[in-house]
Amino acid sequence: MKGYRISLIRHGLTKANENGIYIGRTDYPLSSKGESELCSKMEEYEYPKVHRVYSSPLRRCTETAEILFPDTEMCIVEDITELNFGEFEGKSVDDLINREDYKEWLKGGLEKRPPNGESMEELCVRTYKALNEIVMDMMNDGITHSAVITHAGIISNMLSCFGLPKVNPKEISCPSGEGFEIIVTAKMWQQSQAFEILGVVPYDRIDNGFLDE
Repeated sequence: MKGYRISLIRHGLTKANENGIYIGRTDYPLSSKGESELCSKMEEYEYPKVHRVYSSPLRRCTETAEILFPDTEMCIVEDITELNFGEFEGKSVDDLINREDYKEWLKGGLEKRPPNGESMEELCVRTYKALNEIVMDMMNDGITHSAVITHAGIISNMLSCFGLPKVNPKEISCPSGEGFEIIVTAKMWQQSQAFEILGVVPYDRIDNGFLDE
């Protein structure tokens, strides 16, 4: 059965990332360090050759897509924007550590949300909507390999909610400019709303970075 590969890649660094600040919907561009890191990774590793790029609308993602996949068609997907951090937006851990609502949110749980922000349950729903949009678009257009440029929280949510084998979101590490490769079939997605996690991306130039090789 035909499989559709998707490379889930986190955007490059921004000044807010460098300063340890929560950013969800704030539209930061890549920092100079972020751009430089991406270029260095392109020299050190091998990024996949994809037929289409799906990107969060925020500049840190579209700019990452333009650097990593400069000659590839880009489509904006609104629902892969980062979690809405509400009142925690633009603040550091040091700013928040004494707030009771922050301590409660850190305990986790699908229903927990930052004040005036978004819960993990709501994030999971829109992540499914976005994945379904991407998978259906790939199937309709006969695209067998695409890249999704998005945010660490979105990638973690996708893998923990829909990925096989099952993973704990707290154990997922996703450095800037890196991510995971997944594969989905029409049957797997339509019957189980699931995909298989293949390995990491970008690929090591020696062994391609797959978990099963």
